[in-house]
Amino acid sequence: MSIKGIHSKLTTLFSILLTLLFVYTAVSKLMHLDTFQLRVERMPYIASYATLISWAVPFLELVIAGLLWFTRYRTLALYASFVLLGSFTIYIIIVLKYSESIPCSCGGVISALGWKDHILLNISFMVLALLGILWSKKQYNIQETQKSVQ
Repeated sequence: MSIKGIHSKLTTLFSILLTLLFVYTAVSKLMHLDTFQLRVERMPYIASYATLISWAVPFLELVIAGLLWFTRYRTLALYASFVLLGSFTIYIIIVLKYSESIPCSCGGVISALGWKDHILLNISFMVLALLGILWSKKQYNIQETQKSVQ
C-alpha cells in the first residue's frame, strides 16, 4: 500500500474518531441540557453567554461530526474540529491559571476526567485533526498534479 493510501485511510480513521467524540459529547449535553447550561452559568468569563453556548456548542459539534463524513467537506470539518478543540483547550488553560474554582460542564465518561486529562485528550484529538488536515491537503495536491499531467 502506498503512503497516499495509508494517509487517506488514517484521515478517514481520524474523522471517525472525531465524529465519535463530537456525537458523544453533543448528545450527552443535549440529554442533560439544563445541567449543562447550569454548569456553563458557573464558568468564569462565559457565564453571561450560557444559554447561547449551551445550544450552540452541541449544535456545532453535530454539524462538524456530519461534515466529517463527506469527503468534499472533510478538510473544512477537520479545521473546525481543530479550532473548536483548541478554543476549549485554551479556555481551560486560562481558567486554570486565573480562576479559583472551575466547574466541569462535560457529561458522561468525559466528566470523570481531571482538567489535565481533559487538556491531554483535547490535544490528542487536535493532533489527529491537524494530521488529517495535512494529509488531506497532500492528497488534494497529488490529485491536482495528476490532473494537470494528463
